[in-house]
Amino acid sequence: MSVQAPVRASGPLLLADISGYTSFLQSVAVAHADDTDARIPEAYGLMSSLLDGIVERVVPPFTLSKLEGDAVFAFAADGDPIPTGEALLACTEACYAEFRRRVDGAAEIWSCSCGVCSRRDLLDLKFILHAGSFIVQSIAGNRELVGPDVVMAHRLLKSAAATVTDGKAYVLMTAAAAERYEVPTDDAVALRETYDHYEPIDCWVYRLGAA
Repeated sequence: MSVQAPVRASGPLLLADISGYTSFLQSVAVAHADDTDARIPEAYGLMSSLLDGIVERVVPPFTLSKLEGDAVFAFAADGDPIPTGEALLACTEACYAEFRRRVDGAAEIWSCSCGVCSRRDLLDLKFILHAGSFIVQSIAGNRELVGPDVVMAHRLLKSAAATVTDGKAYVLMTAAAAERYEVPTDDAVALRETYDHYEPIDCWVYRLGAA
């Protein structure tokens, strides 16, 4: 079996992460543990639908790297037709609007109205957008992105951005990404994050669904 040689690339790294995903499904599993039929709780279908909706909205212009449980990881390489400026923010806004449409629509078709399943409205979405260099390589037959900037993008999932937005949906964009893709920062809140083994990284936080 041939092994694809690693390829060096540079471009945007995008993570779309569903907030509250793990605790919601754990609560659903407990609430429905005594169900006597073999039907899978509708909550699992909703989570699949939400992840599908995210992928449909960001791919293209981004390329899907992989699904990471409750998150979609996507990327692009320099030269790909990635939107810039306000259009890049509009891409995340459109994705969030579709996310909310699917969550809200579940109330009209779900047969279960238990207290746990009704808390699906608490699910929310956050985006991390970083820009840097990375290596694309084949591992166990799958395409994987590796490198310090890939690690940084994932570490930014744990940040103080939620305190800036009172726990609401947001885009956390690094200063490197905002500068490279000419995204205006007039309506964003500045944030600096510090992680072990990295220099402090400057970011901008944009609230989603403000309207």
